[in-house]
This record gives sequence, C-alpha cells and structure tokens, in this order.
Amino acid sequence: MAPVPDSPALPTTPHPTPWALGEVSTPYAAKPRFLDQVRSRLRLEHYSRRTEETYVGWIRRFILFHGKRHPATLGEAEVTRFLSSLAVERKVTSSTQNQALSALLFLYSKVLKKDLSWLEGLVRARGPRRLPSVLSRDEIRATLDQLSGTPRLVATLLYGAGLRLTEALQLRVKDLDFTASQVTIRGGKGNKDRVTLLPATLREGLSRQLDFAHRQHQVDLSCGAGWVELPAALERKYPNAGREWPWQWVFPATRCYTAAETGHVRRHHLHESVVQREVRKAVLKARITRPASCHTFRHSFATHLLENGYDIRTVQELLGHRDLSTTMIYTHVLNRGPAAVKSPLDFLTTGSGS
Repeated sequence: MAPVPDSPALPTTPHPTPWALGEVSTPYAAKPRFLDQVRSRLRLEHYSRRTEETYVGWIRRFILFHGKRHPATLGEAEVTRFLSSLAVERKVTSSTQNQALSALLFLYSKVLKKDLSWLEGLVRARGPRRLPSVLSRDEIRATLDQLSGTPRLVATLLYGAGLRLTEALQLRVKDLDFTASQVTIRGGKGNKDRVTLLPATLREGLSRQLDFAHRQHQVDLSCGAGWVELPAALERKYPNAGREWPWQWVFPATRCYTAAETGHVRRHHLHESVVQREVRKAVLKARITRPASCHTFRHSFATHLLENGYDIRTVQELLGHRDLSTTMIYTHVLNRGPAAVKSPLDFLTTGSGS
C-alpha cells in the first residue's frame, strides 16, 4: 500500500472532509492537521522518533483502509476488521499485528480520548518461535576482518558490548566512561537507560574516533554550526547545550543539515544504512552461509557470554531485557544443547558404548 502524503490536494467533491490526513478547508485553517495532532501527542508522551514514525504510519493505513473516515466515527468493529485483515489477508507476523494494535490503542486513548472495549472476533496472527541467528567466534572474526574504518568500529562495538545498532550510533561523548570501562545507553528500547561494558580492546579505537569527532566539531563551531539534536526538554532547559562537546555524537554524520524548527546548522549521527550495507558486504565476502546482520552481533555477544559461564541474569542486565524469558532464548543455541548429545549412530560406527 502506497504511503499517503501529509498534505494531499483538496478533494473536488462538494463536501470535503477537512480533517483527513492533513486536508484543511477554510473554516478549519487554524486547527492543526490530524496527523500533526497525533505527532504532537506522541512527543508530549516522550515517544521516540522511530516509534512516532511507526505509529503515524499505522494510523494512516487504518484511515485509508476505512475510506478516509475520521477515526472518531470508527469503533471496535472497524479496529477488529483492520487488524484481522493484517493477519488473514496480508499474513503479517504477530509482532507486526501487535505493533499496529499498539498504535491504534494510543490513537483512541491518548488522542481521541475514547476507550476501546474488548476486540471480539479479532483474528490474531500466529507468532512462530524463531531461534536467533548466532555466529561462531571464527565467523565473527572473519566478518570483522572484512570491515574497515568506522563501520568496523561500530560492528566491533555491537559485538563487544551487546548493543543494538541504533544504540551504538546514538552514543554521545558523555556516554563513554573510559575510567570505569562502561558505556551508558540513554533511552534504549522501551525508553530505558542501562549500563554495559566497554571492551578494553576498543579503548584505543574509540579514543581515535573521539579525537576525529572533536576536530570536526571544532571546525563546525568555527563555521557557526556545531549543533546536535537534544531531547526536547533539555533543549528548552539548556539552550546552548547542543553545541557543547559532551553532547556531540561519537559517530557523527559526514554532512550537516539546517533544523527547520530552530534554524540551527546541525550534524546528525551516522545513518544506520551505512553500517548495515558494509556489514552485508562483509558477510558475503567472509562466505558466511547462515543469515547474519548487524543484530547478529548482539545475539552472538549474549550467546558467547553464556558459553563462557556468565550468569544469565548478568547477561539480562547487559542486554537491557525487561523479562528474563527474553534472555532465556539464548540458552537454546548453546553447545550444551543438542550438540552435546552423541548420536547412537556414532556409537555404532566407533564400536563404543553399550
């Protein structure tokens, strides 16, 4: 389904619907557009930008699914029909359907101030149980050997500290503590903070990266730039903090942009696709036959820690999992599982055993 722009052309029907997806007629010109109201509420509730994009996308699809009718005129039956179509017709996974459900629950509870009763007759998508893809230590080494520069440093940090890709790229200078050998993750998944380890092997590489970022920041300052995006509340409380060194990105982007809301010339962090593209190439060059991506480094980090005998609750804290059952999945890919069981065929061919 093609995405719908925020400001489509006004309909030519005698009675346009001024609310829908950003359409505005003269009597309502001063009222914020509907999806803008959703975005404002998401930011008021301190949701991340990625969650904002996802929720607005699902709400837009919901509106289009019902012929651009205002969500206030729709109820439980229409929500059930939309969610069921995702499972039956589009055959989405359970996590995708739950994501759409969360977006609609937010829409009705926070924006429209309308509670949805139990969604009867909802067809739930099936959630297949998938084991995480994990690389061996030799495969990790072979993949990292095919990388160079910043992508190699980022990928090594993903494996060495168990970070998600966005967590690594959104690190700020103040989040690295070389004295305590730890990395602080701010606003990770679920908007939670946590502390993980800083590998001793990466100290030199990260120090060089900070030297490079600092020189670049000094050049930006001399040109009247040097700003970075801050959380909204901090930007209001400390107006000049966006130019200070501790708030700068550890992995800055190569180009600047002008923020529309402030006019500041900012530098964003390195885009995820840069690292994802290089990791994909490295996996192919290393001739890794199993599926592998940036997130595979995080899976391998957890599995290898458990293989080394570390307590599973310690691994849970390092990964930032809320529920221990999420971390437990890594116990199913350890070598003490089926690989530790010897087949009766091996006993037969070797002549050992009873």
